[in-house]
Amino acid sequence: MTAPNAFRTSMEIVSQPAVWKRAGESLPAHSQVLPRRGERVAVIGCGTSWFMALAYAELRERGGHGETDAFAASAFPFGRAYDRVLGISRSGTTTEVLDALARVKGVTPTSAITADPATPIIRAADSVAVLDFADEESVVQTRFATTVLALLRAHLESEGVLPEGVRSLAQAVQDAEAAVSMPLDADVCDAEQFTFLGTGWTYGLALEAALKMREAAGSWTEAYPAMEYRHGPISITGPGRVAWVLGSVPQGLADDVARVGGTLVARSAGVAGQIDPLADLIRAQRLAVLCAESRGYNPDRPRNLTRSVVLEDSHA
Repeated sequence: MTAPNAFRTSMEIVSQPAVWKRAGESLPAHSQVLPRRGERVAVIGCGTSWFMALAYAELRERGGHGETDAFAASAFPFGRAYDRVLGISRSGTTTEVLDALARVKGVTPTSAITADPATPIIRAADSVAVLDFADEESVVQTRFATTVLALLRAHLESEGVLPEGVRSLAQAVQDAEAAVSMPLDADVCDAEQFTFLGTGWTYGLALEAALKMREAAGSWTEAYPAMEYRHGPISITGPGRVAWVLGSVPQGLADDVARVGGTLVARSAGVAGQIDPLADLIRAQRLAVLCAESRGYNPDRPRNLTRSVVLEDSHA
């Protein structure tokens, strides 16, 4: 089998600390594109981009920057009033994002974040931040999505307010540098099932971690808000199965996982010795590649997926 580090996806995963740092340094060039403090904002995307939108919306609103909603672009509530709609699309060609931006353009100010300046989203939005340094060759998104969130976190930080308990981008970069080489326990790598859990902004990260495991490795993977775990999802946990918490672990949850024989992973619980949840997502990305390799899959060529979803005859 191919060594994990030989995969293009792996190379992009380990590049994230440097790329996040560059995103923070690029903030002055993009700040006018990003939501202003006090604006009522809707953030849209598809798949991974939607999950980053969910994380950002929670961070922005909880930090007191303004009411912020996140939607899958196909489910955007047209007719609802916003001061700005922000679209996220790595390829700049995602049909649902382009359609939503087109429908609100001229009525609501629109912004976008993309990796490619030579795509339709440049014309679809009023202003665009191009993170071409974070672009990827891989079908499975890793560094572009996390770099978008790093840029958005840096922007919130530059406005003087981060939600309580959220680390600075500089600290997240340091944690990411550790996460790219941090050992993954054998009982985690060999697990047959994974449940990712998050609270607040980290719920979006949990959804993304689960998606990476499904996309790259075809793994049986689920994701839930952490407090919902005991309302049904715990029934699937047992020996050989993992509950991975990104962010704080609700009181009593560790005991519940132990009681049913599951393995708890909680390296980003917000206490000394733990890492930023966004850095912990890197560990989940690395796990997805390892699981893919162990099953004989090539994470650079995931089954049934293309780099961008472009729909024909869309009337969204």
